[in-house]
Amino acid sequence: MDDIKYSNTHHQHEHSRTNYDDQLDYGTPASNSDVQITLMIDDREITVPEGTSIMRASIMAGINVPKLCATDSLEPFGSCRLCVVEIEGRRGYPASCTTPVAEGLKVHTQTPKLADIRRGTMELYISDHPLDCLTCATNGDCELQDMAGAVGLREVRYGYEGENHLKAEKDESNPYFTFDPSKCIVCSRCVRACEETQGTYALTISGRGFESKVAAGVTDFMNSECVSCGACVQACPTATLIEKTVIDHGVPEHSVTTTCAYCGVGCSFDAEMKGEEVIRMVPNKNGGANHGHSCVKGRFAWGYATHKDRITTPMIRKNIHDEWQQVSWDEAFSYAASEITRIQAKYGKASVGGITSSRCTNEEVYVVQKLVRAVFGVNNVDTCARVCHSPTGYGLKQTIGESAGTQTFDSVMQSDVIFIIGANPTDGHPVFASQMKRRLREGAKLIIADPRTIDLVNSPHVKADYHLKLQPGTNVALISAIAHVIVTEGLVNEEFVKERCEWDSFIEWRDFVALPQNSPEVLGLAMGVPVEELRAAARLYATGGNAAIYYGLGVTEHSQGSTMVMGIANLAMATANIGREGVGVNPLRGQNNVQGSCDMGSMPHEYPGYRHVSDEATRTLFEGAWGRPLSNDPGLRIPNMLDSAIEGNFKAIYCVGEDIVQSDPNTQHVTHALESMECVIVQDLFLNETAMFAHIFFPGASFLEKSGTFTNAERRISPVRRVMTPKNGMEDWEVTAKFSNALGYPMEYKHASEIMDEVASLTPTFKGVSFQKLDELGSIQWPCNDEQPLGTPTMHIDKFVRGKGKFFLTQYVATSEKVTPKFPLILTTGRILSQYNVGAQTRRTKNVAWHSEDIVEIHPHDAAERGINEGDWVGIASRAGETVLRVKITERVQPGVIYTTFHHPESGANVITTENSDWATNCPEFKVTAVQVTRVNQLSDWQQHYKTFSEAQLAFAGKDLEAAKID
Repeated sequence: MDDIKYSNTHHQHEHSRTNYDDQLDYGTPASNSDVQITLMIDDREITVPEGTSIMRASIMAGINVPKLCATDSLEPFGSCRLCVVEIEGRRGYPASCTTPVAEGLKVHTQTPKLADIRRGTMELYISDHPLDCLTCATNGDCELQDMAGAVGLREVRYGYEGENHLKAEKDESNPYFTFDPSKCIVCSRCVRACEETQGTYALTISGRGFESKVAAGVTDFMNSECVSCGACVQACPTATLIEKTVIDHGVPEHSVTTTCAYCGVGCSFDAEMKGEEVIRMVPNKNGGANHGHSCVKGRFAWGYATHKDRITTPMIRKNIHDEWQQVSWDEAFSYAASEITRIQAKYGKASVGGITSSRCTNEEVYVVQKLVRAVFGVNNVDTCARVCHSPTGYGLKQTIGESAGTQTFDSVMQSDVIFIIGANPTDGHPVFASQMKRRLREGAKLIIADPRTIDLVNSPHVKADYHLKLQPGTNVALISAIAHVIVTEGLVNEEFVKERCEWDSFIEWRDFVALPQNSPEVLGLAMGVPVEELRAAARLYATGGNAAIYYGLGVTEHSQGSTMVMGIANLAMATANIGREGVGVNPLRGQNNVQGSCDMGSMPHEYPGYRHVSDEATRTLFEGAWGRPLSNDPGLRIPNMLDSAIEGNFKAIYCVGEDIVQSDPNTQHVTHALESMECVIVQDLFLNETAMFAHIFFPGASFLEKSGTFTNAERRISPVRRVMTPKNGMEDWEVTAKFSNALGYPMEYKHASEIMDEVASLTPTFKGVSFQKLDELGSIQWPCNDEQPLGTPTMHIDKFVRGKGKFFLTQYVATSEKVTPKFPLILTTGRILSQYNVGAQTRRTKNVAWHSEDIVEIHPHDAAERGINEGDWVGIASRAGETVLRVKITERVQPGVIYTTFHHPESGANVITTENSDWATNCPEFKVTAVQVTRVNQLSDWQQHYKTFSEAQLAFAGKDLEAAKID
């Protein structure tokens, strides 16, 4: 469609990663000094900040300086000797990348002597480099090739007949990129990128002199510490490190800037294309969240968008044991509309509902909740945030007035103390983790509260000052014990509290946490954490300078998840660690649009912008805009929908982009509920686990096939731009709009930008947001309105959104999910770097090379007690069910605790999790399940049933049936 060009026009450009004339790379990082220095470069006067390198100053003056080892994303190194200059009054030929400017300098970048030096240097490089440019994968996109031309190299007089590295063996071990040492110039850019940008230190330069070479571990990349983030590939100026897709398909010819569809970091990428084929995804160095960095998922794991498992034709059936019948879109919409109408007529308006997904864009989420509220006529709409960060929304709304994090990711660079609670950033939010590690290497202190030893506890050049290895389920005991120390040792910032918070609520909280029952000596017994560690960590947080808390699902997915979130906010307010850079309360959102799906009104009790459905003014506003009467009663949450279905009252669901069978707790309860419904409509890319129980399947579009926006964990609204034609024929918002049309309610949007315009017109925090502004600014952090027209990086600076901050009591209540002689271990769950959520996307990429199955971690003591050896199959049983996984014996977990992931459906991790949930939001208690582990030699009953059932369902969908309509 022509209108699609609207959001792409300013962000499509001819591709050139290394276009020398563009000078997009300033050679060295910028200086932040306020002191200005004036100097002359090639008879041009220029004024730059003190600390600027001569190379960067030259480029700012429009003067090209040859370079190979320098890039503005890395610290200057000065090894390639191409960027040498002459400075009047100084001897020698200093490297411009490592030489800072000085007042009154007269610099020459182009002289006959410099030309000779550069040609000689380049000749040495080329003498040990293959001359296969015409057949090289980076021909026309190679910095070495560009620099050879720039310095005027015309001949190579030596090298090829003597000793060289031209026959060095390639390392093809990584599934995504190749390492060809014969083309390496040992510029160290890859090594420095691994150290400075990623912080993994997987690469090194081994040998000396002519024997110097880049080494990854002992053998190859796949058997090293490399995490495949792609930083080394991006940094490489030659074809030494290059994507295999470029080798296979050639250099891209244009690119479109878009946003990653994986975790809550929200990285900006340039989708580099040939026609409608993605050749590679390159992190955008102007991305506000990622600054040119990436992880293995966003950088490489996009192949699922064109995977053969994609379903691109609508399908319908009357019974889940029937074969699927392929139909036209019109037939699918007509049948779905007739079923919703029939069910509401028979069972009542409240018998239907919808579920949105955090994998969808803001615009798609908005139209789904609009459909449920305005067309279905009920508030039975919920989202996957129910099972992850719903306690964040509740807890932060109560205490500080807004259901979102307070800072930017960049804020961590101003932190003196970083407190990570129940999060594993290197696996769950790896790009932000790299930035965090950079700050830790600079000297920030680190406190980690986690039952498991995550990588950040002890990794290269990063070591936690305190690892509070608490028992699962004792978070609130932890936060109350820390508060006790802060209060009783006089570490509260009372001046801040008096000015910014409700004093009465503070007094009540202060007196409560000061009680002996909340002391580390008492609560430490439940946690299993030494008293002195608790006290020392509390003192460090309160007195160590700017202190920031970062937390994840290890906080929210508990029976006291909401209490814990309020406890975190209490600490931040009591110590004045909120409302400026370097501090704050920062939930690390698990999926790409968890924040956005909540912002858009996906919860049953709130309209877009977190306004309650019972508020008459808000309801009147939406009724006027949508032209339909709206209910003032909060609708059903996902658990309520499932329970009501089993009871026979809830009969139809429209599930967009969410796989509740795999992601929600107590799988057998979920499937029973779906089997009890008469109409399950699933809209997705693949026939996922939920779709196996569906009657209608609407094929969805991948993030590469749509326009819209995602909102990340720092409230950053970023553009998603369509780079290829949807394989299903339309974007997801169009599917929902046409479904609405079939139900008799016209949604006549022509482009996703019109949906955002409607959001902005109805939602105060989004008032200033538009696709045009996103094109201009790149991204926007809400609130964006008349008061903050460019967005709000840091919230609560002068006052809290609710006015005065409010303290809440955090009474520790032990979970009802307790160990027993029958179930003596505690299972807790999490994620792994290479896989994402339920794995529907990443399992269909080469990321399975790192994680092809879910495994269970168990402590050596617990394994020995049960006669379990490394790699054994073990049965894991709880009161909810049983599954079988392969075991890994490790001291990462503590005795009495086991750990697994849930990325593979056949693993059945959620078969054993229970219905226990947070008291305020029904967020499941995924992190605490009492289990027993035993050696087995066959799959569980559930797994055997799953295998048979899923094979049949896939066969039903795989038949080449003619289009047919169900009567």
